[in-house]
Amino acid sequence: MTALVEAVGVGVRLPGKVLIEDVSLRIAPGAAVAMIGPNGAGKSTLLRVISGDRAPSSGAIRLKGRTPAEYGPRELALRRAVLAQSVSVAFPFSVVEVVRMGAGERTGKAIEAMIETALAEVDLLGMCDRIVNTLSGGEQQRAHFARVMVQLACGEARHGPGLLLLDEPTASLDLRHQLDLLSAARRCVARGVTVIAVLHDLNLAAMFADRILVLKEGRIVRDGAPVQTITESNVADVFGVASAINVMPRESIPFSLPHSARPLSSR
Repeated sequence: MTALVEAVGVGVRLPGKVLIEDVSLRIAPGAAVAMIGPNGAGKSTLLRVISGDRAPSSGAIRLKGRTPAEYGPRELALRRAVLAQSVSVAFPFSVVEVVRMGAGERTGKAIEAMIETALAEVDLLGMCDRIVNTLSGGEQQRAHFARVMVQLACGEARHGPGLLLLDEPTASLDLRHQLDLLSAARRCVARGVTVIAVLHDLNLAAMFADRILVLKEGRIVRDGAPVQTITESNVADVFGVASAINVMPRESIPFSLPHSARPLSSR
């Protein structure tokens, strides 16, 4: 099967600093992938390279066999949707207006149905007329997730299932809405969408993903299923944290209980 995302020898460098070094990977259509790793490991940078928002210093990234630049901005927006770590809205748009931005210039009954579905998905139907900047941080994050869901649906209507990129999407959400958002992402996967999510919570990563990429110092140091990547030795090596790893018997999903940080001198 042709990879939806392919990276070959990707590197990103700034003067005096390496952000990513020699990253190669292939991700098949319909995959649920999480990227984990400590702060500064290169997760967000790699996500931006995959999205086409940042050109690599070396190597190449391809989406369905083409570089992001070969699509052009409008075409690329129909192939992939991105939820950044933080999104600021400078003007007093309502929630529904923000969500409608995901459709671009498209209008009509089908678009309105997509918007209503997305608002229901994030539990914001009752707040659709509120000014988005008056909402809590978590509510704003849910509104922007609904926006990218509409964008994804518009692209899917023209080209089939696309690519959804999420950068720390659960950071400002309460427990229920963390689970709701990742459940919505899994429903996207079920219909063939490829989802790549940067997550800091190892337990959420294990619940969401079929494949986990572990980054450290700009490199992928582990790549595999949750039970292969979320282990006591890996958590100690990558995060410098001693933890107890157990497994949910029915689902075979590992969960981590961190209990101490290793001294800096031992890292």
